[in-house]
Amino acid sequence: MAGTGEIGVITGDGKGKTTAALGLALQAVGRGAKVMMFQFLKAPDSSGEHFAVMGLGSRFIIKPAGRKGFIRRGGRNPEDEALAKQAFQEARAAVLQGEYNLVILDEINIAVYMGLIEPADVVELAKIKPERVGLLFTGRYASPEVLDAADYVIEMKNVKHHFEKGVAAREGIEY
Repeated sequence: MAGTGEIGVITGDGKGKTTAALGLALQAVGRGAKVMMFQFLKAPDSSGEHFAVMGLGSRFIIKPAGRKGFIRRGGRNPEDEALAKQAFQEARAAVLQGEYNLVILDEINIAVYMGLIEPADVVELAKIKPERVGLLFTGRYASPEVLDAADYVIEMKNVKHHFEKGVAAREGIEY
């Protein structure tokens, strides 16, 4: 499969941004592409997708790059920033290497929003990537600079959600 090199953003307050990115990744893998997903702010072995892709070998790799627990804007610690910066450098290297047809930076928009990554660095990556490598940025609060750099933007909108009724996240459904 030849990469087409589009830059996409999946953002918004609705559920399903990572799930949509995973669907795109599986379509690509099914057509012979190689996919790498870097997950900002997500701990290893914390989501079902980490286990699901193991059987796909080197065709689809997910690299979680966060610590357990949640961080809040203004409540980050130096470990969060170090993990995000390291993940971004690894993602940048993977993009520039050109080995993958699609590189997904899952929750990068949140990392930017929280001040862990500079929006200018994300935009620069979009500008210098090899033409055949597709990039997909996910997460709430996509910055205007990242939106401007994209070829397409999908906004997930929350209309109704069971969280509003106090239903906790469920293993195998939300994570």
